[in-house]
Amino acid sequence: MEACKRTPALRHAAGFVNALLRRALGAPDKLDAAIRASPEARWNHPEWWIAALQQAHPQHWEQMLEVAQIPPAMTLRVNPRRVSRTAYLELLGKAGLHATITADVRLDQALILAHPVPVEQLPGFAAGWVSVQDAAAQYAAPLLDVQPGMRVLDACAAPGGKTAHLLERVDCEVLALDKDAQRLQRVNGTLRRLGLSARLLAADAARPADWWDGQPFDRILLDAPCSASGIERRHPDIRWLRRAGDIAALAVTQAALLDALWPLLAPAGKLLYVTCSVFPQEGTEQAGRFLARHADAIASPALGQLLPQEPRRPVSTGQDDAFSASPAASTRDAPVSQDGFFYALFTKQP
Repeated sequence: MEACKRTPALRHAAGFVNALLRRALGAPDKLDAAIRASPEARWNHPEWWIAALQQAHPQHWEQMLEVAQIPPAMTLRVNPRRVSRTAYLELLGKAGLHATITADVRLDQALILAHPVPVEQLPGFAAGWVSVQDAAAQYAAPLLDVQPGMRVLDACAAPGGKTAHLLERVDCEVLALDKDAQRLQRVNGTLRRLGLSARLLAADAARPADWWDGQPFDRILLDAPCSASGIERRHPDIRWLRRAGDIAALAVTQAALLDALWPLLAPAGKLLYVTCSVFPQEGTEQAGRFLARHADAIASPALGQLLPQEPRRPVSTGQDDAFSASPAASTRDAPVSQDGFFYALFTKQP
């Protein structure tokens, strides 16, 4: 109510808000009952989204919705061309920032901060020593297994985190493609900060005839446009802006990109298909349909569907309490904080 009074555009609603609050305080049991009776109110998600999770993940949907209500941990990716992870961990300690190393050997550049901080407080951030990137997103580069000198296409590169990760790990020739020229500038900024370089091109990955030079790629990374349902806790408006029909439309776009890029891959080359989605239409079902369409595609070992998870963290008594996952929302045996991602790796028959 006080906020309404202080905001000229809302001042007229102060009385109405006051009445609502008084009514809620006067009958808390009725309010609680109404909330429990409404899935949207209980879970703070549209009903179609809840139903989709129940169908796709019958054993995990409640946990997924709980995790969506809490802020994720802040995960870093150390740039080994600037500093080792061990040395950077010591630098964090000297700066009064506690962090831990994950046990997963594939996350060999990752550090998880005990509490999020502005990037300006991270030692050497401006100098390119470190980036912020969720743990689940850091699987892309090791899965693609790029070798020195390989020709690599990052087909939907913006904002550039995965492009940079590839170049941090190995000397290779990367074409970073994105149809949005403005978003491509973010890729450029990221690479410059980290001291890396790639060829940047504003073009539509679904139309190779407009930009491909005819030389095959050894590796292709397709981080396809998707519902972003796996990262909704970072962007809570996603769940309310999306509509149920969007998923099928996005799946059509993803299939078109896969089909357009597959001919660009060299024999024995690998294409990594990635989405930050938890809906099977954009993950397992999409991968299965692709394999059915392309007889020369072999499904190679990958991670498949990763669900969002948040390990239980110690609860402090200070102002950082909001960043401690509740027991109900945490995954008891979750080794790392991560968003929801899907990974499928396809190898082209020689």
